[in-house]
Amino acid sequence: MKAFFLRHRKLHIWLLAELVILVAFFAVRKNGAWMTALTQHISNPFREALGTLCYRVRFSVMEALCILLVVFVAAYLIGSIAAVIRAGGRRKRRIYSVLLGAVCTGLTIWGAFCWLWGVQYEADGFQAQSGIYAEDVTLDDLAAVTQYFADQLVKTEDHVPRDENGLFAVSRSDILAESTQVYGAVSERFPFLAFDDQPPKAVHFSRVMSLLDFTGVYCPLTGESNVNMDSPAVFLPVTVAHELAHQRGIASEQECNFIAILASTSCNLADYAYSGWLFGYVYLGNALYSADNDRWSEIYGGLPENVRADLKSNNTYWAQFRDSAAKKVSNNVYDRLLKSYGDENGMKSYGMVVDLLVAYYK
Repeated sequence: MKAFFLRHRKLHIWLLAELVILVAFFAVRKNGAWMTALTQHISNPFREALGTLCYRVRFSVMEALCILLVVFVAAYLIGSIAAVIRAGGRRKRRIYSVLLGAVCTGLTIWGAFCWLWGVQYEADGFQAQSGIYAEDVTLDDLAAVTQYFADQLVKTEDHVPRDENGLFAVSRSDILAESTQVYGAVSERFPFLAFDDQPPKAVHFSRVMSLLDFTGVYCPLTGESNVNMDSPAVFLPVTVAHELAHQRGIASEQECNFIAILASTSCNLADYAYSGWLFGYVYLGNALYSADNDRWSEIYGGLPENVRADLKSNNTYWAQFRDSAAKKVSNNVYDRLLKSYGDENGMKSYGMVVDLLVAYYK
């Protein structure tokens, strides 16, 4: 046994180190006080420092690393197959070292994510810090808040540029440039959301993001917010606000959706306000549609034609990816990732934003 360990000593030491790191994370992650202190004093400042470095370049460092990872995996696979073929009588030993190296690399990446981002799931989130909590929703309250969001859409839909088809036509570059102004008002009300923002990075291979069912990604390994530039622009402002909420150390997806709506609708930027009201209406409207179709129909029927055109355009865009295998795999992987960090709702957590919206706006 000792000889076996020493034969692959470096790989075994690497493996043991990564296992210790992961075991330590899962052993202490349920201690909310420790996780909050860790995020405030270590992980948040460290990710902010990473972001400061990565924002010195205009391209997405996260995207560059993803491309390098794909190239590395391909090269590792080809090189490993060649090494195994050349190994002759030591083939089994070579196969073991190849597999162990791959496992160690994967555990290293996972461990970094756990300690840089997984800790956020057990730390105090927006609800704990703000005192605003999701509550059980009554049908009357749901209908009233949905109507309120529809009324705001009526007031704001003609304040944004539109193309010849009546669709939202604000420049994506302008949306990104304005992003540093989005959290001014909401940070005054909730000082813990104050942050020195940088415009999110535009992802070059955004079509791939759409295929994987992502509109934006915050990468804790680079401290960057990254956004999909291929999907309909009408939801780009609120997506930017969502990723900037992650930048502030908020891990929960439903809390980030709520914060994004609140920030977008209070920042005095017409394109962000319209995007935020529309995003909130989609969540509320979907919930009301399931609960009381007649009330939903009445509210939906009162929406301006341009608003309905934006909704239809968005639905048409995403329909082309609905049955893609990549989307299904991506959603399944992300669902499992959320649950591994302690979010038992997984992907369902996105729907819980309705509870927060009704609790706040009713």
